[in-house]
Amino acid sequence: MSSPHRHNLPLEVQERAACMCDRGDVCSSYAPGHALHLIQSRLAAATPSHWADAIVESTDAASGVIVLRTLDGEDPIAVWSGAGAARALTSGSPVALHERYHVLAAGRERFNILRG
Repeated sequence: MSSPHRHNLPLEVQERAACMCDRGDVCSSYAPGHALHLIQSRLAAATPSHWADAIVESTDAASGVIVLRTLDGEDPIAVWSGAGAARALTSGSPVALHERYHVLAAGRERFNILRG
């Protein structure tokens, strides 16, 4: 004789999960603007025609917002990175922007970005 199976109900989430970058630690999320995933980096590297050269117009380290201006003279582009891109860059720095895979390249460093 078997005992009846008791179904356990899932627990309801009481709070929203927060990324560790909100607390000044390393990002624990691969969502746009957070940690750069290896596959994301490889996809951006494999599609070189999608990179656009840009200059950093301004940075705000407190909010993580970076304002870029591409070399084609279009309107400024505001991006956000919780992974420290705003602290690593200064106004006038040359960067490369890969909008398709949300990557900002500054020298050898790569950052996952969220376009604002």
